[in-house]
Amino acid sequence: MACRSFLVYNFWVVIKNDRELYILREGGKKLAEILESIKAGATPGVAAKELDRIAEEEILKAGGKPSFKGYRPPGVLNKYPATLCVSINDAVVHGIPGEQVLKDGDLVGIDIGMEYGGFYTDMAVSIGIGKITEREKKLLDVGERALEIGIGQVRGGVNVGDIGSAIQKFVGKNNFGVVRELVGHGVGLAVHENPEIPNWGKLGSGPVLKVGEVIAIEPMITAGHYAIKLLPDGWTWATRDGSKAVHFEHTLVVTKNGAEVLTRL
Repeated sequence: MACRSFLVYNFWVVIKNDRELYILREGGKKLAEILESIKAGATPGVAAKELDRIAEEEILKAGGKPSFKGYRPPGVLNKYPATLCVSINDAVVHGIPGEQVLKDGDLVGIDIGMEYGGFYTDMAVSIGIGKITEREKKLLDVGERALEIGIGQVRGGVNVGDIGSAIQKFVGKNNFGVVRELVGHGVGLAVHENPEIPNWGKLGSGPVLKVGEVIAIEPMITAGHYAIKLLPDGWTWATRDGSKAVHFEHTLVVTKNGAEVLTRL
């Protein structure tokens, strides 16, 4: 789940110890397995609320708790009412799953978080429903590759601006937009922790990553302009120009020589 960017850097971060990382690894793998089952159920004719039902059922079966349901970050009036975020077409993130029925040609972002053993992991993927256009296939590919490019920048001693710069350059080269108002974040003891992880930036800028930090990198990529708006439900962010968007995310731990992705099978 993305957080609102204020770019007021707070350098206090939580370094996770070996016991905590063990639990996070276990929870991250379980979460990845759950998301695979949700993706398999995302077919034409299925309602978003059915995906949400499956997600909550699977999380509880795995011994976890939905971390989004009931969550209310600072500055938000209402608690989030569901287990999943299901963001369709021009919805970038935080779409509330309800009666929306998935249709052939939709682009759907599925964002899921779980508390397991007292620790939080977070991940997201976007998929095409049925037949989609070549440009939409490219948008999905660029979004997924942008996440991997961001992960590839991670190691102890790197500035968060290096991650954002690499993502922004790659996405811009492919003529897509990078959302500015929302960012990735630290995670582990809470849904959102320091530091913010923007998907744009300058080399050498921002906080320096430390070995043992756990962060969520989550590029949010638009087919048109990157400007977004908050919808009346108080949660869903959508593109201002109505263009489609995709969202990909992994939780990972910073190591001396790179990143260990916790939410990957």
